[in-house]
Amino acid sequence: MPVVPLARRAGTRTAVLAALTLAGTTLSGVPAVAAPVPGDNGDVKVHATTTRADDQRNDPKVCDFYLAAFNFDAGEKVNWTIQTQPEVPGGATRTGTFTADASGAGRTKAVDLPNGQYKLTWLTDQAHGAGKFKVFKVDCPTSKPTTPVGGPPAGGGGIARGEAFTPVAGAAAVGLAAVAGTVWFRLRRRPDGAA
Repeated sequence: MPVVPLARRAGTRTAVLAALTLAGTTLSGVPAVAAPVPGDNGDVKVHATTTRADDQRNDPKVCDFYLAAFNFDAGEKVNWTIQTQPEVPGGATRTGTFTADASGAGRTKAVDLPNGQYKLTWLTDQAHGAGKFKVFKVDCPTSKPTTPVGGPPAGGGGIARGEAFTPVAGAAAVGLAAVAGTVWFRLRRRPDGAA
């Protein structure tokens, strides 16, 4: 009678147990993997306008943006609302709808909102719950003035500007320094004490 190594016997037992478990599950009528419930399987992403529509990542901080939908049922209608977060009476609000295409995808036109934090909520015509949501931030750069507004800061004595450094102003500054240096040298006493 041939001797079978112990490791080989253990591997055979594991394979047999796995096969019996699978067969028992199939015979008992219990599905091995549950199918997603129609209407609750889609997701909406916030995309910067520079992000491709088929990219399934979310952009949590945007300036100009649109909404992209993935994994919905074909033809499913999505209603969406964007509100300030936390909700502010009279705060910026946007609403809209789109219908998922045959592959379960969709997108909105560009959405414009002022800087702040917002909550996106979406609910479909086939959903079974209160909808889904995500929070994101709109953060667009603001234009800043190129010249300071107001007088010099306290104790500063003035603010240097680009137009102050022209060749004429530079020559005047050098000439003033030369005159001041000459006066200083003239006022200085000689080592022998004579003025």
